[in-house]
Amino acid sequence: MIVREFVINNKSGLHARPATLWVQTASRYQSSIRLKKANREVDGKSLLAILSLGLSAGSSVEVTIDGSDEAAASGELAKLIADLAEKGE
Repeated sequence: MIVREFVINNKSGLHARPATLWVQTASRYQSSIRLKKANREVDGKSLLAILSLGLSAGSSVEVTIDGSDEAAASGELAKLIADLAEKGE
């Protein structure tokens, strides 16, 4: 199991387009992916669940990845978050 803290550094947070990219990326992996903000924990492969967290710019979210391909999933999701910030999404 991998537990990581991500800070959403893109200017508009995980709104519809970036959240869709997250779900598309996460769904390629067999591992369970959960996002937690404050006391709410949601499925990291569900667009509506992610949007319900209201992850705006500067938000911090705990991501738990558990499964056979957890390391690959963790690396790819970290790259996605960095790319979103870099592109100004």
